[in-house]
Amino acid sequence: MAGFRVPGTLTEGLRLVPHPAVMLILEFGPSPSTVHDGAGGRHRGSLVAGPGFGSGGGVRAWGEHVECVQVRLSPVVAGTVLGVGPAELAGAMVSLDDLWGREASRIREQLGGISSWADRFAYTEGLLLASRREARKAVDPAVIWAWHRIVESKGLVRVDGLADDLGWSRKRLWSRFQSAIGIPPKRAARLARFDHAVHRLVAGSGAADVAADSGYCDQSHLHRDVMAFTGATPATVVVEPFLTVDDRAWPSDPAA
Repeated sequence: MAGFRVPGTLTEGLRLVPHPAVMLILEFGPSPSTVHDGAGGRHRGSLVAGPGFGSGGGVRAWGEHVECVQVRLSPVVAGTVLGVGPAELAGAMVSLDDLWGREASRIREQLGGISSWADRFAYTEGLLLASRREARKAVDPAVIWAWHRIVESKGLVRVDGLADDLGWSRKRLWSRFQSAIGIPPKRAARLARFDHAVHRLVAGSGAADVAADSGYCDQSHLHRDVMAFTGATPATVVVEPFLTVDDRAWPSDPAA
């Protein structure tokens, strides 16, 4: 979880960058923010989005005096927590009002009445733990294993190898993985690889080194992938606010 307060107005819109997780935004600012999905759709207020949401760089958030709690959930547990699985989201966004009805409005009011971030995080954690009482069918342990292998390897794993390790056909892995996670395993690996690479760029590593260490054929391959996911070049993506805040909002050092 991370807390965000953006004073003033997002005049140019905040570009959302894809991440290998299900994203839950619990918004409680003075006025509901609006997210444009890049295809003509828009949602106001709290929302849920599937893994890879924002691909193409066309998703932007607008608002005034924005305040929210953002939660990143592994897609292998998101369905049991939220009541909607990542496959149903299919990389898109859904209004929390549509998922939880009046409960979403109550959550917004209660978060708005809490004065500290520590208490907001505690409230959110309690909310998500309580929602597990209405758990959906658990994800196949084999799919969970495959997802963890993809994430832990930073996308540097062959899908055929995963299928062989499971004793499955490639078609069986593809079908079961997509039905649970919402994206096929090859797309998941590409997303995990991109996420690792783009954060190394933001941290100051050179594009040539990142390409070589992250499994890209060459620097041009990295360039094309960053463009496909963000709509920006590697040289410009390093100042994207949605990425540059990550070191503070989601520190890699657990002690931070």
